[in-house]
Parts: sequence; structure tokens; C-alpha cells
Amino acid sequence: MTTSALSSDIGGGAAGRGRNRFGEFRNTRVYWLFLVPGALLLVLLYLLPVGQVLWLSVTEPKFGFDNYVQMVENPAVQRVVWATLRICVTTTAITVVLGYAVAYVLVHVNEHTRRLLMLAVLVPFWLSLLARAFAWVTLLRGNGVVNTALMNWGIIGQPLELMRNEFGVMVGMIHYMLPYAILPLLANLDGIDRRLISAARGLGASPTVAFLKIFLPLSVPGIAGAATLVFVFALGFYVTPAILGGGKTLMLAEMIKVNIIDTVRWALAATLSSSLLIVILLTLGIMTRLVGAKRLFGTP
Repeated sequence: MTTSALSSDIGGGAAGRGRNRFGEFRNTRVYWLFLVPGALLLVLLYLLPVGQVLWLSVTEPKFGFDNYVQMVENPAVQRVVWATLRICVTTTAITVVLGYAVAYVLVHVNEHTRRLLMLAVLVPFWLSLLARAFAWVTLLRGNGVVNTALMNWGIIGQPLELMRNEFGVMVGMIHYMLPYAILPLLANLDGIDRRLISAARGLGASPTVAFLKIFLPLSVPGIAGAATLVFVFALGFYVTPAILGGGKTLMLAEMIKVNIIDTVRWALAATLSSSLLIVILLTLGIMTRLVGAKRLFGTP
């Protein structure tokens, strides 16, 4: 090959690579342009209002952190915060345990049964939250289905207080949250290699030991992801506590509503909202640090 031909090939290759890089840059720029409308909506409809709330919490009535100090020292706020945390932690624990049991069954049943069970899990998504809350009112009220059945069977002599308290609120929240626990747990449990259990059984481990030593540790990321999702959702619950709590069980979201609409205390409402947002972000940050973002959120 002559020197001129070699130079021509090198020049042509460089030009081709240059065109490829330009084409890749142009395609990447097109992709970014598609993201612009969504990014603008996110900024206008979410980031700006959240920023306004954060700003209001430190500027009303004067600049500083007096609102946060007053919030921490306010006995009424303390009661609501502790009630919210108590309900959220209890709801999360029960929901994850029940969700784990359902996901474990879904992983081990045949395909036909799995489809039927998945339909039962997903049906609540098709029902309105209000419809489900009022359905629980029908079941749990003094002359409702549950109390009537228990009294007819002679188990109780007078109706039980099953709503307008923390029990009723937690029942409604657990029912709503179960699919949010089952689905991430199912994705995690589906990814566990069954041969590991078979190997443990082959080495003499009992089913209980194989589950506790092999299966359960491998499902920890799914448990953490489901618990995080349920806890974060529970912190901001409003409709179910308002209906099933009947005004006697006040959670943080309802207290924010009361301060905005009823008592018009915007500073306290903004401070409570900002604190709730900070707690959610801290929860996500801590769980991501402990478990890892990929394992926590199930990204490949």
C-alpha cells in the first residue's frame, strides 16, 4: 500500500469517526429536548411551590427559625407528631409482614393460582380511596357488619369501638398499603435463586433453617424497599385518617389542613409541611445509604 493511499484511509477513518460523534451528539441533544417540557412542568408545578412553602416557613412573620422552635415546643403538635409516628410505624410493620406472607405465597404457587391472587392484589387499585374508606366505615361502625356479626354469635355483649380511633385508622391504612408492600417484595423474592434453598436442604437444613439462613437474608432489600415505600406514604395520609379517625385521631396531614383552612395559621402549616418533607427525604437518604439505591428501588 502506497503512502498516499494509507494517508487517505487514515483521513477517511478520522472523518467517519468525526461524523459518528457529531451524529451521536445530535441524537443526544434531541433526547434532551424531549425532556424539556417535563422538566419545566416539574419546576413550575412542584419545585417552585415546595420552595415557596420552605421559604414561608422561615420568613413568616419574620426571618428565622422561630416557627420551628415553636413547633417543637407546642404540646398539641407534639401529640400529633407522636400519634403520626406511632400509627405509621405500626402500619408499616404490619403491612410489611402481611405483604411478605402474600408475596412468599405468590412466588411458590403455580402460574394459574398466581394470576388469580395477583388479580385480588390489584383490584384495590381500581377502587377509589374514598369508596374503600367508607366501606370500612360500614364494616367497623357500632351497628356495622363486624359488630353485628360478633353480637349475633354471642362473642360480645355490646358494640366495640372499632373506628374513630387509631385502630380504625390503621385498619384502613393497612388495607390501602398492602399492594405497595406486596409488589416490591414480589419483585425481590422472584429474583432469589431457588437452587440455593435446594442446596441448603440437600446439606441437611430443615425448611425453617433454610428459610431463616438463606431466603430471609436475601429478601432484606425487598423488605427495606417495601417498608420505606409504605412508611413514606403513611406519613402523608389524609383521607383515611380523616374518615375513619372521625376527628378523634389527628395525624400530621390533617393538622396541616386545619391550620391552612380552618385556623389560617400559614406559618405553622408551612413549618409542618417543611418538616414532613425533610423527614421523608431523610428517611429515603438513610435507607439508600444502608441498603443502596439499586437494591432499595429495584433498579438493574
